[in-house]
Amino acid sequence: MKNILKNVSVLAIAITMLTGCEATRNANNQQKGTVIGAAGGAILGAVIGNNVGKKGDGGELGAVIGGVVGGAAGNVIGKKMDKQAQRIEEEIPGAEVERVDDGIVVNFDENSGVYFATNKYDINSASQETLNGLARVMQEYPQTNVLVVGHTDSTGSADYNMTLSKNRAQAVTNYLVTQGIASGRFTTQWYGEEQPKYTNDTAEGRSKNRRVTLAIVPNQEMVNEAKQEAGEN
Repeated sequence: MKNILKNVSVLAIAITMLTGCEATRNANNQQKGTVIGAAGGAILGAVIGNNVGKKGDGGELGAVIGGVVGGAAGNVIGKKMDKQAQRIEEEIPGAEVERVDDGIVVNFDENSGVYFATNKYDINSASQETLNGLARVMQEYPQTNVLVVGHTDSTGSADYNMTLSKNRAQAVTNYLVTQGIASGRFTTQWYGEEQPKYTNDTAEGRSKNRRVTLAIVPNQEMVNEAKQEAGEN
C-alpha cells in the first residue's frame, strides 16, 4: 500500500509539474506572473549573455532586477509591463523587445537602433532618434527602474573592450537622463568581451555582441501598488 501511495504521489507531482510547464509555455506574459511564481532569473541571462553565474556580478544585478512577484500581484504587473513593451515596439519599430519574467529587455546592436562607429561611443543622430522614442515611453511609465549593460566583441584587448563597453553603456544612460528620465532610475554595468551572447568566431556573431542591452523592471512602488490592487496587502 505504501508503494502504491508513493507511486501515486510521484505521478501526481509529475502531472502537476508538466501541467505547470505547459501552462507557462502557452500563457501570455500577463499570465506568466501567476504561473511562474517567485522563480525569476531568466532576465539575467537575457541581459548578461550565456555566462550567468560565472562572474561575481550576477548576484549584484539580480538584486537590482529582483525576483518575479508571482500570484495575483504578478498578474497585475504583467499587464502593465505588456502594455509598456507594446509602446516601446510602437515607438521603436526596429528594436528587439522581449518580455522576460516581470521585466522588458530591449537589445540594441548594430542592426536594431543604437549605432556606434568603430571604437566610438558617442550617440549619433540615428541613435538619438531611437533613444528619444524609448525616453517617451519611460516618461509614460515612471514606476520602473532601468538596467543598462554594455558589451563588445572579442576583437582588440580585453582592457580596451572593457573601457569601450563602459563608455557606451554610460553614454546611453547619460543621454536618457538628458531626455528627462530621473538618474536614480538607472543602474549602469559593463562587461567588455567577457559575456558574449553569440559566437565571436563569425562576423555576424561579433556584430551582435557589440551591443547595449536595457532591462526595464518594476520598481518597489509598482510592486506595492500591484499587491494592494490584488488584495495581498
